[in-house]
Formats: sequence, C-alpha cells, structure tokens
Amino acid sequence: MLCEHGRIIERSHTASSRTVYDWRHYLAVLQRKPGALRNGAPFAELPQAFRVLQEHLRKRTGGERDMVEVLALVLHHDEQAVLCAVELALEDGVPTKTHILNTLHRLTDGKKTATARIETPQALTLEREPLANTSRYDALRGEIRHAS
Repeated sequence: MLCEHGRIIERSHTASSRTVYDWRHYLAVLQRKPGALRNGAPFAELPQAFRVLQEHLRKRTGGERDMVEVLALVLHHDEQAVLCAVELALEDGVPTKTHILNTLHRLTDGKKTATARIETPQALTLEREPLANTSRYDALRGEIRHAS
C-alpha cells in the first residue's frame, strides 16, 4: 500500500469545500524547498511537538533545513518513534537535530541504556582509603634530568 486517505463524508452545497492535506506526502518537495515549511498549507496541521520544535529551530541559522531533515526521518522510521524522540529532546531542553537523531537511535536500537547495578564481593571492599600524595609526584619530577 502506498498511502491511505480517510474519506471526507460531510458534503454541503452551502458550506465552502474543505481541503485535507497529509504533510507526509509533501516531504520530497520540502527537501528541495525547505522554505515551503514556513507557510505551506500541508504543514499547518503538524503534530504539536513538531510545531514546537519548528519554533525553536526557526530561530537558528539553517534551522529550516534541520527541521526538514527531522520531518524526513518519518520516511525511514516509525512516525511515533520520531515524535517521541522530538518530545524527549524538547523535555531535555536540547531541541537540535543531532540530539533528536541520537535519541531516536537509542529508542529504536533495542539496547538497554541503563546498566544493572553490580554488587561488589566483600573481598574486594577497601579497608583503607588511599590518600592523595602530590609530594611523591613532585619528588619524581625533581629526579628527571634533561639532556643538554
């Protein structure tokens, strides 16, 4: 299946017609013309997290291009995973393309990010903490002789 469209049943001779866009269908055009993201009708109905990200990225040089690249991630990844990565990046206060990519890969990689706590055996517990002694280092430095 290439794409799926919900059917618009509501018809009226008195009301104006309604156009329904799916922003995903315009990603190829958007990759060539990222400025279309600013005022393009298909992008008015982006999910809320994408719109918040767009506001953050719009303030930066090259931000429109980064936003297009983030939206294009849905071509290769599940849209909900991309949306989740964007939401996490916004929560972290780092709304950048690089952070979103990193978060997305961690989400889709399947590896655990947190490691299990390892309990050390009693035999490996320190009985006496070592003391930092910088005078030993200074003494070693004094013994080095430079060739002249």
